[in-house]
Amino acid sequence: MQIRLARIDDRLIHGQVATVWAKEAGAQRIIVVSKEVADDQIRKTLVKQAAPPGIKANIIDVDKAVRVYNNPKYANETVFYLFTNPSEVLELIQKGVPIQSINIGGMQYKTGKTQVTKAVSVDATDVVAFRKLAELGVELDLRVVATDGKGDFALKLKEAGF
Repeated sequence: MQIRLARIDDRLIHGQVATVWAKEAGAQRIIVVSKEVADDQIRKTLVKQAAPPGIKANIIDVDKAVRVYNNPKYANETVFYLFTNPSEVLELIQKGVPIQSINIGGMQYKTGKTQVTKAVSVDATDVVAFRKLAELGVELDLRVVATDGKGDFALKLKEAGF
């Protein structure tokens, strides 16, 4: 399986992802890796319906994503991974899926989170996961839209007091 793009965007497949990021990735398949979404049949159906025409979409948890990645049947597939949080990115990498770079595009503000940029808010769990990803050598690519320059996410965390 060839990983074309990995992105954290808790809105998952929406207009910008369907029209811009999917083209940027040039992948045959979008795999949403999220236990929360995979366990929610209504949300799962809505996410699948939002996939751009001609691109397959699957919503699965980390363990199934690892099995699919290692299945020779999908060896020639190109994939665009979408995540809602950095913890599941870290878990997938720790279980052997070689993601070199993670595009951080959107993590909405909720109670208990700190706004790091206009589009990204994090809590302590997110920060721990991002730091571990950086320690593993994973590029933390902060870009909301594809035409943005790559931002230094570690610096943004530091500026936010983490």
